Amino acid sequence: MDEARPLVELRGATVRFGSTVALDNVDFRMFAGEVHSLMGENGAGKSTLIKALTGVLAPDAGVLILDGQTLHLSSPLDAQRAGISTVYQEIDLLPNLSVAENLQLGREPRRLGLIDVRRMRSRARDILADLGLDIDPTAPLGTFPLAVQQLVAIARAISTDVKVLVLDEPTSSLDLDEVAELFRVIRELKQRGVAILFVSHFLDQVYEMSDRITVLRDGRLVGEYLTTELLRIDLVEKMLGKQMPVLTSRERGEVDDVDHEAFYSARAVTTSGIADADVDLAPGEVLGVAGLLGSGRTALARALTGVDRLGAGIIRLEREDVDLDSPRTALSLGVVYSSENRRTEGLVGDMSIAQNIALALQAQQGALKRIAPEQVRELATSWVEALNIKPANIDTPVRTLSGGNQQKVMLARLLAVSPRLLVLDEPTRGIDVGAKVEIQRLVGEMADNGLSVVFISAELEEVLRVGDRVAILRDGRIVETTHSADLNPDTLLALVARPDLPEA
Repeated sequence: MDEARPLVELRGATVRFGSTVALDNVDFRMFAGEVHSLMGENGAGKSTLIKALTGVLAPDAGVLILDGQTLHLSSPLDAQRAGISTVYQEIDLLPNLSVAENLQLGREPRRLGLIDVRRMRSRARDILADLGLDIDPTAPLGTFPLAVQQLVAIARAISTDVKVLVLDEPTSSLDLDEVAELFRVIRELKQRGVAILFVSHFLDQVYEMSDRITVLRDGRLVGEYLTTELLRIDLVEKMLGKQMPVLTSRERGEVDDVDHEAFYSARAVTTSGIADADVDLAPGEVLGVAGLLGSGRTALARALTGVDRLGAGIIRLEREDVDLDSPRTALSLGVVYSSENRRTEGLVGDMSIAQNIALALQAQQGALKRIAPEQVRELATSWVEALNIKPANIDTPVRTLSGGNQQKVMLARLLAVSPRLLVLDEPTRGIDVGAKVEIQRLVGEMADNGLSVVFISAELEEVLRVGDRVAILRDGRIVETTHSADLNPDTLLALVARPDLPEA
């Protein structure tokens, strides 16, 4: 690799938000034809560095150099024109517009001053074909699942003359086949000389794709390393600044006779995306849910918690049939749901930590019985301390928090209503290994205190580590529920990926 001149460099980048130093004199560089991973805990400064690199914010100090020329970016559009494209973890496209419109937003082909719709759609088909995607470019983007929307965002980013491609958690909503397809595209872009910044919390993917790794901690540069020369355990310890936490399975009680001690049961539950699902939960049990993307994981979560109305089936609490006709009804019965999509179905970004934590409790009490401000502050302060939410200032807007701390705020909101069943859909997606350990420990502690938990994750090792039993989903059906102790990641992968054989 020719290191005479990097394709892109940040020298001495410093970014301050009031008294907080988000980046402290950081040097960062990328070379043409390389995949470079940026690693660090949530809050380490990764997102801030990306924003400085892509024109979202101007550093308080430092210089950006692209292909030997100093750049002064005042907006992401400036960055795109210079050849720097970005795909963020939170999809920033417009769901009400068509796929074709999203792919070419701001650069639509025109004829006689008007948008040439036919040429726009034809070009969109070509762009999608480069990713091997066979989807209707005329359909509204919002009609597609998050995985497809993520791929459309990536297709948009590479549809221009890109020199530097920034991928912030690009695989968080993709299944195994889609990840493989994305990696194929990344390898093709490498061959064209594109410098690719790949930000991911999946260490397996980092080591599969990356040529070089830069580690940040507390806004400072720890170091730059060739991937082949950095052991995984050393990487994690550099990220944390201490010895790697041990990811161990929690001690499990006996849950063999769930049918006789279950306080929550679902029988033949059917709704859009899930059919004939049977679920039983004992007090203090964690039921892991494993399945490939599209298997019905989220549909099951929404059906169990009243978010989606049942087309068929029965739900029982303590052997009494209940009608969970809405999340509010479920909340009143102690059944709560944490969505996989923090931004659109979870937190209110411009509200403070305190206001977000109090939302569910306020909904439970009703609009006419307002919680006093001093009670909100007392409630929030206690949960910030209990869950170690950072920063501890409860007036901080929640959108400024790292992903792991945002997830803790969501947990605090739900735990504040003293639930009996907590359904967590991808609670550790997009958070670093340290925060992931904390969330997993919290789940174990909650179960030890009698709370029942449904824990959904695309990471099979995590499902096994956290769950007492595992429900395996394929094609919208629970095909098997078995004890975690009877499985390992390989056998579980074989179960979730095995195609159903046609009946004879």
